[in-house]
Amino acid sequence: MKIENHWLDVSVDGSAEPMSAYVAQPAEPGPHPTVLVGFEMFGITDYVRAVADRIAALGYTAVVPDFYHRSGRRIALPTTAEGRSRGLELLSHVTRDTVDRDLQALLSHFPGPHGMVGLSVGGHLAYYAATRFPLAAVATFYPGWLTDDTIPLGRPTPTVDLTPGIKGRLLFLVGDGDHLFTPAVLDQIAARLDGIDHDFVVYPDTPHGFFCHERDTYRPAAADDAFARVTKLLADHLG
Repeated sequence: MKIENHWLDVSVDGSAEPMSAYVAQPAEPGPHPTVLVGFEMFGITDYVRAVADRIAALGYTAVVPDFYHRSGRRIALPTTAEGRSRGLELLSHVTRDTVDRDLQALLSHFPGPHGMVGLSVGGHLAYYAATRFPLAAVATFYPGWLTDDTIPLGRPTPTVDLTPGIKGRLLFLVGDGDHLFTPAVLDQIAARLDGIDHDFVVYPDTPHGFFCHERDTYRPAAADDAFARVTKLLADHLG
């Protein structure tokens, strides 16, 4: 499917400094269901935009919000130790309050039904969003720090404690070799999801970041299976 993409500025609470978002959508007239894409800690990188383009090619309006917009405009960091350090610094300014306001602005701007796909810390953002907003479908790839308070999104109580607020369908994707997840942490998250409409997928011998084709952590078989599951999730619940 042919797609078009562009940058869009969205007002948040009438602020003079709008939030940027990368938007990819089918070239054919819509409306199309909206899928938000939660970025990694490195911001709106070429890789994350490519993921949005891939989702748009399925027939959705894919939107990558710039959750760092209060710290800078359209930040894209290198995937290096320095980039990671800067990403952690930027995440220290991303709170539940700011995410709530950003998401409310986006969901009001783009037509529903709405879903979200999140990558790494973006997976944490997607999981949190699912507890707060009426998202019909959420796919979360290896969402770090759900069970602790490493980042402000996990305060005052770990985000996993908010799990009962999830009303839509959740797809949880992780590798059993992910350095951010011990078996005990995976068991804790799985237990919290009991009673939630979800699918919990753990890929054997698979590291963190297995979906990113630009890094040596890429695992094609797991990545292909995960995207097939995401494709079905969105088709089943967004139409």
